[in-house]
Amino acid sequence: ISLFSFLVFLRYQIYYGYPLETYLEYPIIIAQDAILLFCIMHFSGKAKRALFYAAVFWVGWYMLTLQKWIIDLAMNLCTFISAASKLVQLQHLWQTKDSGQVSALTWGMSAYTCATRIITTVMTTNDLAVLIRFIIMLILNIWVTATILHYSKTKKTD
Repeated sequence: ISLFSFLVFLRYQIYYGYPLETYLEYPIIIAQDAILLFCIMHFSGKAKRALFYAAVFWVGWYMLTLQKWIIDLAMNLCTFISAASKLVQLQHLWQTKDSGQVSALTWGMSAYTCATRIITTVMTTNDLAVLIRFIIMLILNIWVTATILHYSKTKKTD
């Protein structure tokens, strides 16, 4: 799902002709994921299946920009999916009341990245859909980080 979100976000940026600097890291991340997936499938004897997935990827890549509403809808759905995954993480933390092996530093870095992306988006494109995405992700990342810190402190004092 995260690979799909990356792909939609990258395609969204390209579709609207935003400066390369605003999305340059996404092609690199996607290439790394694609190479990793291909290696996993190759070494597990499923290389033909990898070709099928590559074909589905290219068809999807093309279809995203057939109509403006498709790319806009895909961007909004990716925001919803990303937010949902963070809410699931929060729900798990609340139910277990244990931060376990979850890293507050990693979630904090995610929050910092979102804050940075908000600033760069305002300075470069001022795209409302992208801003909403990063504001929602910032709020949820801070919330998860705070929850992790709360439960890690509770665990140490018990």
